[in-house]
Amino acid sequence: MKGKILITPRAFAKNGMKEIEKLKQQGWEIHLNDTGKSYSHEEFVKYAKDVDGIIIGVDIADREMLKGCKNLKAIAKYGVGVDNIDLDTAKELGIKISRTVGSNSVSVAEHTIALMFACAKRIVDGAINVKNGKWNKNYEIELMGKKIGIIGFGNIGRHVGRLAQGIGMNVCAYDVFPINEKYAKEHNIQICSLDELVRTSDVITIHTPLTSETKDMINAERLKEMKTTAIVINAARGGIINEADLYEALVNKEIFASGFDVFSTEPPKTDEKLLRLDNFILTPHTASKTLEADMNTIKMSITNLITDIEG
Repeated sequence: MKGKILITPRAFAKNGMKEIEKLKQQGWEIHLNDTGKSYSHEEFVKYAKDVDGIIIGVDIADREMLKGCKNLKAIAKYGVGVDNIDLDTAKELGIKISRTVGSNSVSVAEHTIALMFACAKRIVDGAINVKNGKWNKNYEIELMGKKIGIIGFGNIGRHVGRLAQGIGMNVCAYDVFPINEKYAKEHNIQICSLDELVRTSDVITIHTPLTSETKDMINAERLKEMKTTAIVINAARGGIINEADLYEALVNKEIFASGFDVFSTEPPKTDEKLLRLDNFILTPHTASKTLEADMNTIKMSITNLITDIEG
């Protein structure tokens, strides 16, 4: 036996059984979460304590948990956000961390564009009105010729820019890391400051990780700087946009609409005020839930983990 691997993301039981069989044939002992629901933290800690590697989803790998895993050599994140892993402790213990960067970029970018259209065209509100026996007609927004501001210009951000240009939008981008000027010039991307992006964009979309620096990046002050016709999209992580401030901006018509695929608490509380608004859309963190993205992420996370374990 080569070693033990714990796999917690539910997508593996649904779409990854062929890949798991390959691992078994190679000599790996696999513990798979095939329960159809997420493990409790206690279950996760119990199953992780003697494994060599973990493919992790939403489970919390905190300091106490990591210190209890004496054989653990590597953790492969099923996805890109590693805010559920104590990276400092992992580094201290010599546990390698990998991410599946780019595996679901197309799916998330397409979902971002779908939320943009849904907000601009009042799709959800209009459909619900008709189902409730109404025939209300609201003014919508054309997107052709408008500016989309992309905060975070990695794999997903670049795909969003490409799709937006396909419908005739102008693209500006901001990132805390330098944006490749040659790429920007070749693809007609305007590189701008965060302040300029917030003030001048018709659509603002977030594609950054949640960190201490990005938490509440979009707050009451930033929202007041936006156009009253602006649409704000968050398909990255809950908490990057201050949700209480967003509620006030939407109620007071400081911006036009907002579409989220993530929330600070998932699922949100049943009395969440934002959910009562007809100019706010929330989907249940499904931007990456496509078969194509699942297969890409399954294969990449396995490759990453085995590479790190075997050195």
